[in-house]
Parts: sequence; C-alpha cells; structure tokens
Amino acid sequence: MKKKRRLAKNRKEKQRFFHILMILAGVFCLVALLNGELSFTKNPELVYKNLPSENVKKYTPLIHMELEKVQLEEYTPLLAAVMQQESKGKGGDPMQSSESAGLARNAIRDPEQSIRQGVKHFHKAYQYGEKKNVDLPTIIQAYNMGIGYIDFVAEKGGKHKEDFAKEYSYIQVQKNPKLYNCGGDKNNFRYPYCYGDFTYSTKVMSNLHTMNQPLAGKRR
Repeated sequence: MKKKRRLAKNRKEKQRFFHILMILAGVFCLVALLNGELSFTKNPELVYKNLPSENVKKYTPLIHMELEKVQLEEYTPLLAAVMQQESKGKGGDPMQSSESAGLARNAIRDPEQSIRQGVKHFHKAYQYGEKKNVDLPTIIQAYNMGIGYIDFVAEKGGKHKEDFAKEYSYIQVQKNPKLYNCGGDKNNFRYPYCYGDFTYSTKVMSNLHTMNQPLAGKRR
C-alpha cells in the first residue's frame, strides 16, 4: 500500500514538473511577443520554422489516442515534440521506433505502427522511470538512449544532466566503437559520444516550448 502511494506521489511530482514547464514556456512566449522578439510581421520564417510540421499535426490525434490507452494522454504534446525531433513527421517510421522494437533502423514502414511502438516505448520508459524515481528529462532521454539510461541516472540521484548522457554514451561506445563512431565524422558535434544524442532531452523540451502546445488532457 505504501509503495502504491509513493508511486502515485512520484507520478504527481512528474506531472507537476511538466505542467510548470508548460506554464513557463507560455509566459516566455508572451513576454517575447510583448517585447517584439517574436514578431509575426518582421521575420515570420524565424517564428514558424520550429513549429510542428503539418505531418506532426496530422499524426497528433493518433498519438493522443494511443496514449489514452495507457492513461498518459496528457503527454500528447510531449510525444508530438518527440516526433518533431525524430522526423518532423516524415517517412514510414515518424517516431523512429523500429530499434526500440528490436528491429533494424527504419524497418517499420507504417506510420500508425510507428506511433503505436513509439507510445509503447515511452510508456515502458515512463513506468520504469517512476519505479526508479527519476525525473521526466531522464525518461525523455531514455527514449533516445534506451531504458538502461534510467538505471544510470538513478544511481546518480535521479536527475538528468547532459554530462550524464555524455558519460553513458561513452560507456556504450566503448562496448562497440566500430558501430558507434558517428560515421567516422570527427567533426560531428556528438563525437566521441556517438551512442545516441546526449542533447536529445534538451532538444525535445525546446521543441515543446517552441510549439507551446496546451496539455491535451489532465489526469485526475
């Protein structure tokens, strides 16, 4: 019984953190508009280029529907931001979820299947993240780096940092340096941390803020 109460408390804390980020994003955008920093007349292309693509908008209802099945529909904007980062909604695997299903990259060629698998992957990370008492950015990073990243961060206090993502990436690179070598491009910003993208969580949250989407639903 105590464990259930603790898990419920952890979930509420993560939801509160997520809601606060959304509110801060809204305040930031409002202030920027008032200051003329986000003018829609002076340079509109700079405003629109990071907004969700038409394909992401098209798939958002399906993302919401799949999240409803696991009672995580309030994370619809977040998963839309993930899709924006992964593919901008393009291709047969817009959630880039093939590898999370144990398949080769881009093996999934049906967007609906990609979304179902992407939600399944996120749900698994979310549940395990709750169990290990890590923060939401860690769960987001685990979408990119795998569930093992949650264990890694849990041992370091439970709060994601890009330095932790770098450290974890490098550990994985050492296990298979021929595979994780950034395609041999030493000018790649990730090099030598070529397993995953250590900036992934930061980018997804930035997408979420730029999109400034309202929460699609709230848990009671």
